[in-house]
Amino acid sequence: MKYLIFFYMFLVVTLSFSQKKELRTAKKLFSNAQYEEVEKVLLDNQNLFSESDSKLIGQFNFLLAQTYRNLKKFQKAFDRLSLVKNTPSLSKDYPVEAELLKADCVNSAIVDSNEKKYKDSVDKLYIAYLLDVDKNIDYLYFAASNSVNDNDYQRALDYYLVLKEKKYTGIITEYFITEVASGNEVPVSSKEEMEILSKTPEYENPRSNDTPSRFPEIVKNIALIYNQLGDKEKAIAAIKDARNENPEDVDLIITEANYYIESGDKEKFKNLITQAIEKDPSNGNLYYNLGVVSAELGEKDNAIEFYNKAIELEPTFESSYLNLVALILDEDVRIREEMDKLGNSRADNIKYDKLTLEREDIFKECVPILKSLIEINKNNEEAIRTLMNIYGVLGDNDGFKKMRELLN
Repeated sequence: MKYLIFFYMFLVVTLSFSQKKELRTAKKLFSNAQYEEVEKVLLDNQNLFSESDSKLIGQFNFLLAQTYRNLKKFQKAFDRLSLVKNTPSLSKDYPVEAELLKADCVNSAIVDSNEKKYKDSVDKLYIAYLLDVDKNIDYLYFAASNSVNDNDYQRALDYYLVLKEKKYTGIITEYFITEVASGNEVPVSSKEEMEILSKTPEYENPRSNDTPSRFPEIVKNIALIYNQLGDKEKAIAAIKDARNENPEDVDLIITEANYYIESGDKEKFKNLITQAIEKDPSNGNLYYNLGVVSAELGEKDNAIEFYNKAIELEPTFESSYLNLVALILDEDVRIREEMDKLGNSRADNIKYDKLTLEREDIFKECVPILKSLIEINKNNEEAIRTLMNIYGVLGDNDGFKKMRELLN
């Protein structure tokens, strides 16, 4: 019996000695930045450490986490680091390593994003978030955005739903102060720094400013993604939810309006765009959209009015000009059909001449609109060709030749 106890103690001492020896070897390699060799030594002896006490196995996993971080194997680094999060002997070391892993993940994610490697970027940002789901929640927001860039809408939706549940806003208070000598306002890193500088004669006018909330964007994106995924019911429910959160947001009104135009409900689209215009009356694109729908609903006069307003507000938006001309020229179709029905009587001839003058008036109405568009873009072939044909009908040979030369 004594022999067995002695033998057992001998095994424990031998095992402990071996574990510590391999750990010392790995640490020495780590200090020399021989990270691949560290990984090999530790993994080759993984079974040796499986029976270790919590302190020793904690050191093993912690060193492996550090090694994986330096090898940029961030998921493996996170997995190993998670194993030692609650190890008492590493209570001081864990936060430092977690911060280093977060920084490396984020910096690498930025490089990936710039190189359009969006999936890799998302994976790393998500690890940064998981290291501290409260403190690092900003990285979940950026991971969701990059998931959209990667066209991984389901993953983006999952992340946005978490952000919505947590009522994440991303609001940051920024601090500024003005340099007396230059008169320039400069940013400062904290409220404390701003207050210190404001007490010196070199600075004045300290102020703070909150950045806009990201929450409306998040709920809007949830609605858009549901729509993208084909779940129309959840899309419209999310849109209404988003509007309840921020009823003054013009983008949300337009988002809901776009849903209705896609589903063929033009009247609801028109009503919502009208609401958007009330909140943003200088937005020419809204008037253009209202013109399109009014034309489709047969409200020609209203459509012409909206297109003209769109041109007034956004004079370089070419589609407004072309749609306005097309709408005016629709009347020419009606007149020609009426002319084709006329006979050769004196009354018919008089009516024919009258309709001819009406046609000319329609074409003349289009001339200045097309000329304005061509001044904006001399390469707009559709505008040039349309104006050339109009000049041909009006018998304006000079205008016709000019447009033909421009077209050529």
